[in-house]
Amino acid sequence: MVSKRGGRSSKVGKTVTYSTPALEKGLDVIELLAHQSEGLTKSQIARGLNRTVSEIFRMLLCLEGRGYISQIAEERYSLTLKLFKLVQEHPPTERLIADALPVMHRLSHEAMQSCHLGVLETDRVVILAQVNAPANLGFYVKLGSTVDLMEAASGYVILSHLNDAQRERTLVEWSRETGKKPPRDLDVHLARIRKAGYEKRASYLVKGVMNISFPVLDDRGSAVGALTVPYIQYTESAKNADQVTKILRKATAEITAAIGGKLNP
Repeated sequence: MVSKRGGRSSKVGKTVTYSTPALEKGLDVIELLAHQSEGLTKSQIARGLNRTVSEIFRMLLCLEGRGYISQIAEERYSLTLKLFKLVQEHPPTERLIADALPVMHRLSHEAMQSCHLGVLETDRVVILAQVNAPANLGFYVKLGSTVDLMEAASGYVILSHLNDAQRERTLVEWSRETGKKPPRDLDVHLARIRKAGYEKRASYLVKGVMNISFPVLDDRGSAVGALTVPYIQYTESAKNADQVTKILRKATAEITAAIGGKLNP
C-alpha cells in the first residue's frame, strides 16, 4: 500500500522524503536568524549554513521581499515579527489569546504579580501572552521570547500533561536540536507535577524568582500551554506564594473552561 501526502511517499516499513532544496534553504535561513538577536551579514549566514553567498543571495531577496527578514545596520539581516504575527492570527492561537488575556489581567491585579502564557513550539516554550504586575516594581518575561524546554517551569508542566506519544516526540526533537539527553530524573519530576497538578519551584534561570505554573488543557485533558506567575516577594504587605497559587489555579481553570478544555480531577 502506498499513500502520498504533503510531499511524502510512505510505504509499510519505509518512508521516502522528496527533496525540496529551495524550501529547505529558506527555512534554514529563518531558523539560523531566529537565534541571532543582532542579525547576521550575508557572509555570516553563508558560513553558518555551510553555503556560498551566491547560493543564499536570491533566497535572502525573496524572504526580504515577503517581509520575513529585513536589513538593519551594517547590511545585517534580522527576522521581522511577521512569523510571530502569523502565529497569533492562527485561529486556535487567536482564540487562546482572546480567552486568556482578560483572565490574565484580573489575575495580575488580584495577585499583584506579572503572569505569562507559554506554548510549546517543537523543543522550546514561546511566550504567547504576557501581563505586567500593577506595581512600580516587578519581573516579567518578554512577549514573543523563547526559552529552552528544560529551563522553564512551563516547559515541564506542559510535558507532564501530554500523552505518552506527544511527550516522546517532543523529547526526541529536543534532543536532536540540543544534542543533549533528558535529565535522568525527568520521569519522576513529571510524575510529581502530574500528581500535584502544577509546578512551584525556584526559577531555573533567575535567582530570587519563584515560578508557579499551571497547565491550560484541551478537551482531552492534554496541555495546550501553561500559565505562569514568576512570583517575587515584596517587602511590603502582599499576597504570599500560597495565596497566589490559589488565584493562579482558579485563573487557569477558567481559561481551560473557556476554550472547551477538560479539567483534570
